[in-house]
Amino acid sequence: MMRDEKEEEGVVIIIREYDPSRDRAGTEAVDRECDVGPTGGMSLHADLLGDPVARIRHSPDYLLLVAETTSGATGGRIIVGIIRGTVKSVATGKSCPGAPAVASVGYILGLRVAPSHRRMGLALRMVRRMEAWFERMGAEYAYMATDKSNEASLRLFTVRCGYSKFRTPSLLVHPVHAHRLRVPRRAAVLRLGARDAERLYDGRFAHVEFFPADIGAVLGNQLSIGTFLAVIDDDGRWRHGEWRGAERFLASPPASWALASLWDCGGVFRLELRGASRLRRAAAAATRALDRAARWMRVPSVPDFFRPFSGWFVYGLGGDGPDAAVAAEALFATFVNMARGRAAAVAVEVAACDPLRRRIPHWRRLSCTEDLWCMKRLGRVGESDGWDWARSPPGLSIFVDPREV
Repeated sequence: MMRDEKEEEGVVIIIREYDPSRDRAGTEAVDRECDVGPTGGMSLHADLLGDPVARIRHSPDYLLLVAETTSGATGGRIIVGIIRGTVKSVATGKSCPGAPAVASVGYILGLRVAPSHRRMGLALRMVRRMEAWFERMGAEYAYMATDKSNEASLRLFTVRCGYSKFRTPSLLVHPVHAHRLRVPRRAAVLRLGARDAERLYDGRFAHVEFFPADIGAVLGNQLSIGTFLAVIDDDGRWRHGEWRGAERFLASPPASWALASLWDCGGVFRLELRGASRLRRAAAAATRALDRAARWMRVPSVPDFFRPFSGWFVYGLGGDGPDAAVAAEALFATFVNMARGRAAAVAVEVAACDPLRRRIPHWRRLSCTEDLWCMKRLGRVGESDGWDWARSPPGLSIFVDPREV
């Protein structure tokens, strides 16, 4: 078992692996203390449904570390920090000739330190312990995601831990209404079987940054709702059984198309927006009532985000052709319509330069265009082969693994 004991400002803090038999309540308490949002305002609370490992347990390899100290009042042990990490093999995007096509990466997420134990170097210790585990697992790189406005997180990773600002994807979110979104009439949307979906991803997207080597496990996961293909079908062929399998599609694809898969985040966590005023809640409820009563009006209603709700995540979005963005719009609108009665919002994360993002329907107030990924190469100085993925230019697309949302 990984264990690290050190005294900080007269307080002995131990970093060790999470023990589900005794640590569940303590880790949940730290998560609650660190809810996202400004003090005194609205905050976004994530309920992991009683399973602190839920956000990482679907990854190939994962670890949850806790920081523990002694309570001065009772003498009992209390948890004051947590950090989660995963390791997997992914595509690097091969941004230059001779660069490796695949690398093993460690992902840091869910770093939390209780307010009472901040500014003691605890976050830095936990990051270093997680990086040590990454290296033992054979990871060549480590990366994390944060908001550009999170100065404390950026200072920790870029200044103290040596990470470089790497990619700036955007999280686009659309609420689910009582009425249906309009799907572009030019597009035909088909649901694919698991084998065809895996073959298409391997055949067309295996080179995309962060494409997972175990894509079959992702698509076959119980939380994966399915994979869908949208084709610009001006002549009507695809609406009348044109699909003849992945191999024929790859050999002779249509002029414009898009592919994406759906993930049910509600099986891992529920979200809740807290701190909203009664007036805000009442106004949102009024929009929902009007939307239900007169769906033909297409009222942009606000879902009930003020009670625990589920969300769906779109992953593996990609396409080709001059009207691929229209096909992507058709997929996303279809997903929002599918989510009625099952989720309150549908989200997708896309690269900053992805040409498909311009047609993806979303609400700006719910979306985040300030996401920032930071990365660094692991290992000792002098071990580099001359190419550093962490300092490479971005590609047009990026694969966001739904297991790490």
